[in-house]
Amino acid sequence: MSFEDNYSTHISQQFNDELEQIRTQLLTMGGIVERQVNDAVEALLTGDADLAERSRRIDQQTNEMELQIDEQCTTIIARRQPAASDLRLIIAVSKAVSDLERIGDEASRICRHAIDLADEGENQRGYQEVRHIGNLVREMVKNVLTAFARNDTEMAYRVAKQDKAVDQEYRTAMRLLATYMMEDPRAITSTLNVIWVLRSLERIGDHACNMAEHLIYLVSGQDVRHASLKQIKQAARPDEDS
Repeated sequence: MSFEDNYSTHISQQFNDELEQIRTQLLTMGGIVERQVNDAVEALLTGDADLAERSRRIDQQTNEMELQIDEQCTTIIARRQPAASDLRLIIAVSKAVSDLERIGDEASRICRHAIDLADEGENQRGYQEVRHIGNLVREMVKNVLTAFARNDTEMAYRVAKQDKAVDQEYRTAMRLLATYMMEDPRAITSTLNVIWVLRSLERIGDHACNMAEHLIYLVSGQDVRHASLKQIKQAARPDEDS
């Protein structure tokens, strides 16, 4: 489904272009943040401090993009006074951009811990959990950006559903790492670094879920923040009976 199929056509072509531009910039920023997350996880798992440092430097770029897109959204609201689906688009983009910026912040934190852990030399306990949860979260980020590109509420629902799995995996990993630290107090410092990495990954999953909820609001007009997974499913699949 194309952008033009979902949103009203305006007498002013410039207005159409402005709406399309902020949507395109959201996806551009999303691509940068997705790469940042991928690099942060890979830097940690491979002990590549140089990659971690390069990924950290991207954070300033995403911060600047957030400010630019927010300014454009504010300008459009002030000049065009949009309503209905157009206003939902601007609101959804603005909120999604904020979540993307926070995903970038969490990726930057992972990079800092990756640099610290690289100095330890050998792989630490908890890396298997980082790999597993990292793969789940990276898939969530990729899928929610694809959902935005396609206005795909079904994919957005799957992202929200996957967040529940990430939360469960995170709780299990926390219990395991707490046991590690009790068994070997010498590993407390390095294990704490891994715990903070897992916390950042869990938060990235939360922000990807938020973005999925913003997309469902954009397409369906239903605000599904704080809604149950069943309610999110119903909003994402309005043609289903259940």
